[in-house]
Amino acid sequence: MSTAPVSFSPVRGMRDFYPEDMLWRNRVFDAWRSASAAFGFQPYDACVVESLELLQRKSGEEVSEQIYHFEDKSGRRLALRPEMTPTLARMIAARRGSLAFPVKWFTTAQCFRYERMTRGRKREHYQWNMDIVGEQAVTAEVEILAAAAAALQMMGMPDDSYKIHVNNRALLAELLHNTGILPEHHPAVFLALDKRGKINDEEIEELLKAEGLGSEPIRRTFELLEVQTLDQAEALAGQDSPAVRRLRELFTLARLYGIDDRLVFDISVIRGLAYYTDIVFEAFDIGRRFRAIFGGGRYDNLLTTVGGDPTPAVGLGFGDVVIMEILKEMLGDQAASARSGVAVGYMFQEQRDAAMRLARKLRTDGEQVDVMLTHLKPKQFFARASAGTSAEAVFIGPDDVAKGVVRRKNLDTRAETEIRLPIA
Repeated sequence: MSTAPVSFSPVRGMRDFYPEDMLWRNRVFDAWRSASAAFGFQPYDACVVESLELLQRKSGEEVSEQIYHFEDKSGRRLALRPEMTPTLARMIAARRGSLAFPVKWFTTAQCFRYERMTRGRKREHYQWNMDIVGEQAVTAEVEILAAAAAALQMMGMPDDSYKIHVNNRALLAELLHNTGILPEHHPAVFLALDKRGKINDEEIEELLKAEGLGSEPIRRTFELLEVQTLDQAEALAGQDSPAVRRLRELFTLARLYGIDDRLVFDISVIRGLAYYTDIVFEAFDIGRRFRAIFGGGRYDNLLTTVGGDPTPAVGLGFGDVVIMEILKEMLGDQAASARSGVAVGYMFQEQRDAAMRLARKLRTDGEQVDVMLTHLKPKQFFARASAGTSAEAVFIGPDDVAKGVVRRKNLDTRAETEIRLPIA
């Protein structure tokens, strides 16, 4: 039997959340929930273990190689979910006949991927998913983008500190077709081009050659990525391009929502997942110093991969790792630790009941109260209260009980007010 000491560190790539970490996590999660509610999204959740076969239906994707999978005691091939969209598709397909479309759903899901860890990437993370299923109009895209922008604002991220880069995979498909690349090669080309910035262009060229593309189509494909504006893209695709028309409508709607200053056209945004069919988007900090804050797009065919009927859908995935790194750097490590509530303590055992009655009254009045569980000397109490998260403190001594009045002290300003103690 091994006598090696137990490690106190979490499994590589996984995380523990101490109380100070939870302050940041709650700041992000609260913004996600508030923005979802403000935009009319309904909450849902699902099991973290899925059928491996369901997750592997999106064949050829990088994520399929990163799945934590196993066999249970009955020999079933199962996996920890790497993302939420296949699960959503399964749930929608299961109740397709009873749902009133379009549905607007959101969840905060823990996801797992065995991948190489870099800054902003862990092997487990929490992800805010918002999806609108059953709506073809571009209003679905702008609704989701506006909700994401609202969440960032609630977290304290200034509007001018990030950009949402948008593209249309259907536009890129039109342009690839014009270069002579047949549609059956498009998924592999998308996947290769999506690796730009992660591997060098020579390696991407080898991937395209392996797909059967010749030197001239490859050269013209790289030229497409040099397109800077939507006008330039339209000049190549033609004025009748449906993909360009949808992008222009998105920018028009963004002005109505007040988020047009954050949207930019970016033909290099492709999204590696094969199920995306139309408009796609990724948000980055203004200096592009971090990984994408969130990403998503339209996936009108995903439900068919799980046996459902063709159904238009738009979704967003917004992880917690990158945004917490950005917020800490932008706002400071202590920004999430704003004080709130009242600490209540007492000098001797004889004042315990008075402290408990006061704590009960304050909680009944809707206040947060951290009541000491044993008697303390004044210096000990105020040291503990100051080291905690309470904004104010009340310390009860024998004279306070005799008078029926106690002082309530602001721990930052030291200002005091008198309050009456509840009568037994």
